[in-house]
Amino acid sequence: MKALTKTEFHFDGQKSVYHGKVRDVYNINDDLMVMVATDRISAFDVVLPKGIPFKGQVLNQIAASFLDATADIVPNWKLATPDPMVTVGLKAEGFRVEMIIRGYLTGSAWREYKNGCRELCGVKLPDGMRENERFPEPIITPTTKADEGHDENISREEIIAQGIVSAEDYEVMERYTRALFQRGTEIAAQKGLILVDTKYEFGKRDGKVILIDEIHTPDSSRYFYADGYEEKFAKGEPQRQLSKEFVRQWLIDHNFMNRPGDVMPELTDTFVESISDRYIELYEHIVGEKFVKEEATDDVAARIEKNVATWLAAHQ
Repeated sequence: MKALTKTEFHFDGQKSVYHGKVRDVYNINDDLMVMVATDRISAFDVVLPKGIPFKGQVLNQIAASFLDATADIVPNWKLATPDPMVTVGLKAEGFRVEMIIRGYLTGSAWREYKNGCRELCGVKLPDGMRENERFPEPIITPTTKADEGHDENISREEIIAQGIVSAEDYEVMERYTRALFQRGTEIAAQKGLILVDTKYEFGKRDGKVILIDEIHTPDSSRYFYADGYEEKFAKGEPQRQLSKEFVRQWLIDHNFMNRPGDVMPELTDTFVESISDRYIELYEHIVGEKFVKEEATDDVAARIEKNVATWLAAHQ
């Protein structure tokens, strides 16, 4: 099965295309977005040289499943999934902020905490916490969305003071973020998982704040296995987790963190296959269903183009 790492479609009514690290987003008549989840994979802000078969399908189908499972509490952009690797939805004016919500002290937040930081994005953190400890209440630590390079941490007060988002809209985003995280936490618990932290993106359409982009995928979220969490936490051992952290760890073990002078290690076919298998395992745990590989075809791009064009013709 070939991995899809590049798309260059030309749909009817197409105004522009944006190629992100993983997704290619096509603007149709300034009204709809065709979001293609490619098989590209990124880590440390760099796209790895090989694609991962079925990764795009995994991400797209997890996101679509969670968009449907939360549509009753937060309006979102999704209209349809005409292809396993594609979601079509409403175009919205995206806010220049990512809403990151954390239920546990881990990852970059833990690294800062360990170095003495007791305030993150304007949120005060209690003393005496340990790695992977649950916060008394989930905390929201937003970042500004950077066109290039790293996103920057920012506080609620700075966002509003700088006019990046109005106080009214921010309040709605904050409320939606907590509601989504609560629902995601409940769904994860039913699957024997802990939703540790995640990010949401919002936009505005017809004066209304809506959820856009992906949601609760292993690329945007971190999950721990609930079984063994307490025991590992008590012993100070690393948690078993479902996320793409294993890819980052492999790169770190091969001396690559995208620092000046770092050389990208070779991704062997065996390693690429193991990443593909891990993403499928993630899907089956998170969604709770067997993953059905889309029928192998030599030309994934042609299949996508045909499926999307057919949907657009029927709905425009």
